[in-house]
Amino acid sequence: MITRQKSILLTTLNARYTHSSIGLRYLFANMRELQADSAIREFTINDNIQDIAEQLLHERAAIIAIGIYIWNAEACARLIRTIKAVSPQTTIIIGGPEVSYQPLRVNFDAADFIIRGEGDTAFYELCRAVLSGSPPQQRIIQAPMADLARIELPYDCYSDEDVANRYIYVEASRGCPFLCEFCLSSIDKKVRNIDIDTLLGALETLYQRGVRSFKFIDRTFNLNIGIAARLLDFFLAHQPCFVHFEVIPDHFPDALKERIARFPAAALQLEIGIQTLNPGVASRIHRNLKLDKIEQNIRFLENETSAHMHLDLIVGLPGETLASFGHNLNRLAAITGAEIQIGILKKLSGTSLHRHDSEFDMVYADMPPYDILRNNLLSFEDIQQMKRFARFWDLYYNSGNFKQGIRLLWPDGDVFEQFHAYSVWIYEQTRSTWKISLERLAELLFTYLTGHMAIPPATAAGTLIADIMTLEGRKMPPFLKPFAHHKTAAKQVTANSHNKRQIRHTAQ
Repeated sequence: MITRQKSILLTTLNARYTHSSIGLRYLFANMRELQADSAIREFTINDNIQDIAEQLLHERAAIIAIGIYIWNAEACARLIRTIKAVSPQTTIIIGGPEVSYQPLRVNFDAADFIIRGEGDTAFYELCRAVLSGSPPQQRIIQAPMADLARIELPYDCYSDEDVANRYIYVEASRGCPFLCEFCLSSIDKKVRNIDIDTLLGALETLYQRGVRSFKFIDRTFNLNIGIAARLLDFFLAHQPCFVHFEVIPDHFPDALKERIARFPAAALQLEIGIQTLNPGVASRIHRNLKLDKIEQNIRFLENETSAHMHLDLIVGLPGETLASFGHNLNRLAAITGAEIQIGILKKLSGTSLHRHDSEFDMVYADMPPYDILRNNLLSFEDIQQMKRFARFWDLYYNSGNFKQGIRLLWPDGDVFEQFHAYSVWIYEQTRSTWKISLERLAELLFTYLTGHMAIPPATAAGTLIADIMTLEGRKMPPFLKPFAHHKTAAKQVTANSHNKRQIRHTAQ
């Protein structure tokens, strides 16, 4: 099939193929009469830059627009330079969070125009001016805040291939009322909601097209209880499907609790931004922290619902010691078996986190992801070790592959100290945090449990067999076979590509 060449190409480099860019689709949906002459072309950060440039230039578009994010900024800068070197007459327009705020720490000088802010309608206006031969004199275009009641929603722009193979991202609102200094969402303090009836109609269309996994990008899904309740009602009425929301941890009135409790297992995921449980640290970064309410809500979600929780903690916040972080982790692990995602602090352009640099001697990398290198409480070595801790924690704890076996590490409940020691030991054995097979991970844990923890081999092996053989289709690692005694593992379950991790967490 021959595709007609387009004058405008909208592109970005996603983190992986299964991701899709809702930003590009918003731009495309609002191209008006230029839409017929526009097209979306998505790639990944693992694709060869020159191959991407070749494919884009092959279409001989007058305008190439690129979405810039923290994960693709450096690759996109190389792509822009390559395109301009080969085809200097091609107009390159860039936009997205990574170029919307000062300072720009990646060199994008080769781009012709930069749109800062929400480009839903500003991009169309700029393209129209460029194609008419009257481009604006200024290189940087400050876009006005989009009127969510008037712009076109992007959901018809998801293709059948997207529906079949990619995550479908949706949103019910933009902005965040909170002031957390590490977060770009704190810049847009006014929360704007998309008309809920219009949105529900779009979600119904997506569902009828076959979408069964919806990932909301709203920062505070449960801020407006009326809207949140209607969305939950929609997804309760459209089971089976999987839906992901980011929520604030201290705002779960009964209207939401009742609905959340009705979701079946592996159907609802809630990402809950804890970040720190240290009141002094939270106050310092303007993080709202109601500890009693947070703990009460997490216990409710843990004990009275089937919702899969994904809790976030950050290493390196100003004033947070390793001991304080360890207390945060131990406290969360004591009240929930949910995923606890451990992130490393990043200083994003546009945030006010820089005001702590002098007092706490905060030093950050000058290239994406702008992560902290050291401060007056954590050395560079500490940070490096915690990066490895976070990676191994994800492989062992958050993956759900070792749901019971990993808990053998901390019989006294000191999760942080025991896993810290284990993560140091793993790195001594592997000198790597990547490309470690499930079998190798299991063998490392078995060796440590039986050697350093003096757990009887039969006990450790039996627990690991039950963990690993939960998912249907898995083969037992050879080193565990002598301990199987011809017994079958616990009842195996199946899972699809969108909720396999959630299934592992709920299967035992």
